[in-house]
Amino acid sequence: MGFLGVLVIILITTTIVGHYSSRIGIPAVIGQLLVGIVLGPAILNWVRPSEFIHVFSEMGVIILMFIAGIESDLKLLKKYLKPSILVAILGVIVPVVLTYGLGIMFNLGFKESLFISVIFAATSVSISVAVLKEMNVLNGKAGATILGAAVVDDILAVIILSVMVSLLGEGKESSSGTSLVMTFAMQLLFFIAIYFVVKFLAPYMAKIGEKLFVPVGPTIMALILCFGMAYLADLIGLSSVVGAFFAGIAISQTKVLEEVDHSIEPIGYAIFIPVFFVSIGLNMTLNGIQHDLWFIIILTIIAILSKLVGAGLGARLSKFTFAESYMVGAGMVSRGEMALIIAQIGYQSKLISSDYYSAIISAIILTTLLAPFLLKHAAKLSPQIPKDLNR
Repeated sequence: MGFLGVLVIILITTTIVGHYSSRIGIPAVIGQLLVGIVLGPAILNWVRPSEFIHVFSEMGVIILMFIAGIESDLKLLKKYLKPSILVAILGVIVPVVLTYGLGIMFNLGFKESLFISVIFAATSVSISVAVLKEMNVLNGKAGATILGAAVVDDILAVIILSVMVSLLGEGKESSSGTSLVMTFAMQLLFFIAIYFVVKFLAPYMAKIGEKLFVPVGPTIMALILCFGMAYLADLIGLSSVVGAFFAGIAISQTKVLEEVDHSIEPIGYAIFIPVFFVSIGLNMTLNGIQHDLWFIIILTIIAILSKLVGAGLGARLSKFTFAESYMVGAGMVSRGEMALIIAQIGYQSKLISSDYYSAIISAIILTTLLAPFLLKHAAKLSPQIPKDLNR
C-alpha cells in the first residue's frame, strides 16, 4: 500500500505549492510541475515514476481534456476552425525546420535530427488548458483556436510519427505501408463517428443517466463515454486526450451539461490532475546534464520560439491581432506528455540515441515549465479577451 503514502505526499505538496503560487501570481500548474521536479529523481528522489503514477496521470489528463470539451463553445470552435488548421500547420512546419537545423548543427545524423524535430513539432494543450481555465479565458477566441489547433496538431504529429517509425525505425515489417493506410482510414472513421456521438449517442446516454436509480447517474454515463472515446482514440493511434475532448464536446450539447461539469471537476482537480502535472516533473533527471548543457539551452529556446512564431504567424495570417496571435502562439508552446510519449517511442525504435535522450527530455520539461509564464504574459497583453467571453 506504499502508493497511498506517495499519493498523500503529492496531494499535500501540490495543494500547498499551488496555493502559494496562485497568491504570488504564478499559475498553479507551474507549482505542481516544480513539485514533480523537486520530489522526483532530479532532486530529492522521494517519488519515482511508477505504474501507479502513470495510471493516475493518464486519468488526470483525460479528465482535464474532458472538462475542457465540456466547457468549450462548439460554435466558437466551428467559427475558428480554419484559423486553427493554419495555426497547427505552421506550428508544425516551423519547429520541424528549425529543430532539424539545430540537430545538423550539433552533428547529429539525418535520422536523429529529423526525429528530434518531430518530437518538438508536437503540442500538449493540456497544460495550456489548465492555465486558460485558471484565468477564465478558455472559452474565448484565442482559447477556441488553441483547442482546435491542438487537435489538428495531434493528428499531424501522429501521421509524421507513424511514417517515420514505419520507414526508418528498426523492426519494421513489409506490411507497414498497408498498416499505415489502415490506421489513417480508422482515424478518418473516428472523426466521422464523432458527429453521430454528438448528435445521437451522447443525448441518448444522458437520458439513460437521468433515469438510473443510482447516485450521479448522468455523470457515470458521461465518464463511460469519456473513457470509451479516449480508449478508441488510443486504439487507432491518436492521443487519448483527443477522444476525451470530443466526448466533452458531445456532453456539452446535452441537458446534463452543468450536472456533469459540477461532478467531474472535484474528481479531477482533487486527485488525478495534480498527479498528472507532478508526473511530468518526475521525468526530469540531472544525470549527465552538464555535458549537454548548451544543447539543452539552445534546443529549449528553439522549441519555444518555433511554436511561438509558427503558430502565432498562423493566427496573424488569419487576421488575428498581434496580442491574440501572441496568445495563440504561447498556448501552443507546451510539449508536455505528447512530446515525452513520442520521445519514448523514438528511443524504443532506435530513432534517437541514448547520448541525447536525457537532454531531449530535459528540454521538453523546461519548455513545458516556461510555457504557462508565456501564456499568462500574453493574456495580460490581450485586451479583447473579456469581449470574447461575452460572445
